[in-house]
Amino acid sequence: MQNTAETGPDAPIDVTPLLDDPYAAYAALREAGPVHRITGTDGQPAWLVTRYDDVRSAFTDPRLSLDKRHATPGGYRGFALPPALDANLLNMDPPDHTRVRRLVVKAFTPGRIDALREPVRRIADELLDAMEERGGQADLIADYAGQLPITVICDLLGVPERDRHDFRAWTDALITPDPTRPELMKQAIKAMLEFYTGLIATKRAEPGDDLLSDLIAVRDDDAGTADDRLTEDELTSLAFLIHFAGYENSVHLIGNAALGLLERPDRLERLRRNPADLTAVVEEFMRYDGPAPLSIRRFAKEDLEIGGVRIPAGDSVLLAVASANRDPGRFPDPDRFDHGRDLSGHLALGHGIHYCLGAPLARMETATALDALIGRFPGLRLALPQAELRRRRSLRARGLISLPVTWKSGNEQVFEA
Repeated sequence: MQNTAETGPDAPIDVTPLLDDPYAAYAALREAGPVHRITGTDGQPAWLVTRYDDVRSAFTDPRLSLDKRHATPGGYRGFALPPALDANLLNMDPPDHTRVRRLVVKAFTPGRIDALREPVRRIADELLDAMEERGGQADLIADYAGQLPITVICDLLGVPERDRHDFRAWTDALITPDPTRPELMKQAIKAMLEFYTGLIATKRAEPGDDLLSDLIAVRDDDAGTADDRLTEDELTSLAFLIHFAGYENSVHLIGNAALGLLERPDRLERLRRNPADLTAVVEEFMRYDGPAPLSIRRFAKEDLEIGGVRIPAGDSVLLAVASANRDPGRFPDPDRFDHGRDLSGHLALGHGIHYCLGAPLARMETATALDALIGRFPGLRLALPQAELRRRRSLRARGLISLPVTWKSGNEQVFEA
């Protein structure tokens, strides 16, 4: 991988290879050095950290802040979100992060996640029923992986059925904005703010058995103090974050894992015979081909060093999770899929105080989705050559645009054990 200009080692590298062939590009960067200067696809400069030990340490370094107020004046500002959507955990440091996370984590208890297992399986089966009724071919992203998480999130938040049709369009407008139509992102942000404000008002008047009603109760608890309550902006922002993060990452993880199994028919058949391996398989797919190649952008609160590279205060730092999870210094033979390896310490869901709050839900949802899919269509296979599959061309999201599949009717096996 070459620098974009012949101005020395600090010149920003060309990120095109990270879009076209990311794992090979990350391997070259790890070999060349631990930290590299890049200019992202958004035109913003950042330092990219590539090696496992440095990435893991940076996750817990208090000198790296998620708060954009620590960015260089006039530098990175990210999405132009209103305060009611921007006061979320992805922008917070302690002590606010500690306070809000302590309140929200109660809503993601093992009991609540376990209670969702049966509804998630029911939703998966209903989506597969619809696929089966339409015939022997489908797009696993549009018809399954893209439908399941949004339905689960809407159920979790208590979003009425009549209001769900816009959710995916809003999310896609933020994730993959059309540079020729910037007004679409602004329209989506405005619509989401109006929707969540209205939904919170409805739930406040008529609480239900859902996560949003529980969060409203925490917000409105008269017995609470400033240390154990949410602000109104934090409440609205949490609903937005749960929807946004819970949808995008789960879609990509389910899609990437489904493709990974379809590329390995022998492993797919073994998994069908040994479903107990599914938990480890999902965990390995998180490491091997996870949905989020980069962490949330961080900002140096002071001059610091990572891997011997000086990073000035105010500069942006991106932790290359995808690179760290394929670092041979931590995971031997990292480009080989092996669900029997030691997977402890992989960084697909973060590390430290910002470890993914929805991790138990993501694991359960993906395992349930794969289990239902594998059991329903024994003859499932790709409908296109792998080279023709289209992925999102993004530094921040590793996912498929579509995943066309086909299958034979009945119980006829296509793959040999």
